[in-house]
Amino acid sequence: MLTRRGTALMLHNRLSVAVLAGSPVMIVAMFAVLFRAGAFDPASPDPASTAMIMFWIAFGAFFFGLTYGLLQICTELPVVRREWLAGLRIGPYVAAKLTTMLPVLAVADALLLAVLRALDRLPAAGWGTYASLFASSVLASAAALALGLLASAAVSEPGQATLMLPLLCFPQVLFSGAFVPVPRMTAGGEAISWAMTNRWAFEALGSGVGLEALWRAGGSPQGQPLLASYGDSFGHPAGRGWVILAGFAVVFVALTWWVLVRKCRDGAVRSRQGR
Repeated sequence: MLTRRGTALMLHNRLSVAVLAGSPVMIVAMFAVLFRAGAFDPASPDPASTAMIMFWIAFGAFFFGLTYGLLQICTELPVVRREWLAGLRIGPYVAAKLTTMLPVLAVADALLLAVLRALDRLPAAGWGTYASLFASSVLASAAALALGLLASAAVSEPGQATLMLPLLCFPQVLFSGAFVPVPRMTAGGEAISWAMTNRWAFEALGSGVGLEALWRAGGSPQGQPLLASYGDSFGHPAGRGWVILAGFAVVFVALTWWVLVRKCRDGAVRSRQGR
């Protein structure tokens, strides 16, 4: 029932529909303008572009999830408090947000990968490679969605949630390990990178597409310097990133539940005191 209601509200909200439709279009347009076709050509690869393509897929998945989640709870908080007093359980409420948004995110991620392959911004690889890329993207989106729900639960109005967008995005860009590889970071930067979901999505995507092998065996002189800079960032199985991303999603969902329970209880106490 909560999932059906959430879906109906989302489809009747023009801002939500605009975000749902506009975010994938924006990311695909960015790829078409930024990167030339054929970066993954084994005979003549462009190693620097391959790394950036993987990063922007990771960040696109993160951006989808975060923007979809940021306005999900703060706009409904007064209603949630009233329904909690009438018997609504917070667990099913949060779960309904996931079951409403995760299928939409999965479709957006699949379309992103399909369009990028059609535009030759991704390699002509088999189903196993694209299954790995899809799994990494969906888990990145799920972790970001859970983070967005947590931020939405923590603020008190939509304007505050909107202000959270750059605050949550910039660290994910800076400490993902794409622009400054993790082995080249300071000790403090590397410690921060462990808490960035985008780092693990970027590494899982790079592992899934075989960046190390492409850089080592490809005909570009850029390959070896990049291998030295990134170290073993892409030397681990993609599954390691999947486990970490799933762990982040679980932690963020649990914190969302806790924040909402606290807010509902505090609201009930203030209501009784006001009487």
